[in-house]
Amino acid sequence: MRFLLYSLMALMVLQAPAAAAGTLDKLRQTGVLKVGYREDAAPFSYKSEIGEAVGYSVDLCRTIATRLKADLGLEKLSVDYVPVTTEGRFKAIKDGRIDILCGATTATLSRRELVDFSLPTFISGASVLLRADGPDGMKALSGHKVGVRGGTTTEEALRNTLTKLSVDAEVVTVADHQDGLEQLEKGAVSAYFGDRAILIFLAAGSKSRDILRISEQHFTFEPYALALPLGDSGFRLAVDRTLSRVYRSGAIETLFRSSFGKEAKPTGLLQALYVISTLPE
Repeated sequence: MRFLLYSLMALMVLQAPAAAAGTLDKLRQTGVLKVGYREDAAPFSYKSEIGEAVGYSVDLCRTIATRLKADLGLEKLSVDYVPVTTEGRFKAIKDGRIDILCGATTATLSRRELVDFSLPTFISGASVLLRADGPDGMKALSGHKVGVRGGTTTEEALRNTLTKLSVDAEVVTVADHQDGLEQLEKGAVSAYFGDRAILIFLAAGSKSRDILRISEQHFTFEPYALALPLGDSGFRLAVDRTLSRVYRSGAIETLFRSSFGKEAKPTGLLQALYVISTLPE
């Protein structure tokens, strides 16, 4: 009996480090950071024409990788970019296929049951992209079709907004933002609902931009953040430390312009977010 007790205690001691091992330990062992990114969420996270992962959130994660390499004293830390879908992105974190999710991800309480989140990285809000020859706003969309990316907080926001405004419109879910834009361009839908920053980027790159316009209204305010493994406080601290340094130093403005355009500047609301989110050392 005593031998069995000692054996169990020894087994528990041996297993404890493995159970406590987190992402930072894994980085020390493998020298690889697995970054999950969306291929179709420009300007935050997307695949470029030459097949590279690019965007505002991806650039933040590159900065984090550089800082982790230095802080952990690693000779080398390579970054493996792993494409993820809207539906499978959180499962990819839970299953260990990615270490950090760098996309257009809204931090919510329900999602925090599945993953942890970094400090806020952006604040966006749902708005609507319209055709110049169509309805002039959300309240005029009764009897029309409204596109939205399916399975997102934006779809939920659209349905809530239509109900709140008593607008009897048909919601058409699409697979990705480019599909939604194409549906709007050819008139299959009268409006496309999405995060305003993404809508601005879509409209600017559209061949039909002269017939498109974006509503000035914000129907939601959504804080974006980087999603991380649940309960990995050491890794989250390392990520938040880098974000705080980037915000405090002003380097975030350079990063912002590289994704949103040379003349782009963070809005007053976004600048306030950077200031408020920055934590002292």
